Amino acid sequence: MDFNLKLEKIDTLIQLAIQEDIGTGDITTENLIPDNLFVEGVFIAKENGTIAGLPVIEYFFSKLDKNVLFRHWVKDGISVNKGETIATISGSAKTLLSGERIALNFLQRLSGIATHTAQFVERIKPLKTPIMDTRKTIPGWRYLEKYAVVMGGGVNHRIGLYDQVLIKDNHLDIMKNRLFLDLSTDSIIERSVSLVRRKVKQGILIEVETRTPKEVRDALGARADIILFDNMNIEQLKEAVKIVKDWKSAGGTHLPVTEASGNITLETVHLVAQTGVDRISAGAITHSAKAMDISLDMSNY
Repeated sequence: MDFNLKLEKIDTLIQLAIQEDIGTGDITTENLIPDNLFVEGVFIAKENGTIAGLPVIEYFFSKLDKNVLFRHWVKDGISVNKGETIATISGSAKTLLSGERIALNFLQRLSGIATHTAQFVERIKPLKTPIMDTRKTIPGWRYLEKYAVVMGGGVNHRIGLYDQVLIKDNHLDIMKNRLFLDLSTDSIIERSVSLVRRKVKQGILIEVETRTPKEVRDALGARADIILFDNMNIEQLKEAVKIVKDWKSAGGTHLPVTEASGNITLETVHLVAQTGVDRISAGAITHSAKAMDISLDMSNY
């Protein structure tokens, strides 16, 4: 679980959360709770799951009040059982009450993603095919959601459009309509990969999305670094993997990484892994993750 979490990168997100929830002030707490009242809070798992986000909520509370004391009872990436204490917090009752919902929103959402990712990883055992995320994340939350994926045992795909080339079906379909493109010798995939390779910095990976056996062969001919098998059923995936392996056996000069993606669920992921693909990307681990049920119970000292 290697992810160098840099909390300063979420300052804008935290300030947005404070602005939208606390705004000009928590009028209930400010008019009900005395300034000199101090309480202790306990974060408790209300269901089994994998935890992610503890450093985030500690950092968030420090933005509200430097005197808040936060203690982890588990670490991010650890699985807990229902009823288990996750962390404790102590400080001004006003601070804890005003920050409760924001803290739980972060912790529940991120732990939900970590838990869902861990379920995918568990389903493919004893195989160790990497389960990767996608760009299907909540705007502004991508950095944290990808962190949660790693805490659940997953692997990050590209962070955004800027750090890896991924030539998708829409790119290829648009390129086909360029009237000046002569495809008498090269396929649209070969021409597209060649065009991109001449323009991007050396070392940037080039991935191509494929939908048919012909496109897989074209991607091999283009020397793509990664070949994505998009929305293929199990038999199609098996055929695509075989095409790549046969290419190498027949004297192919390189063996690209293979990736399966598209409508992969907890029910199908083990069958996908068994086809022999090198890795699996699943948007579901972020966009379909259910928030983990966690409570924050408070009491006076």
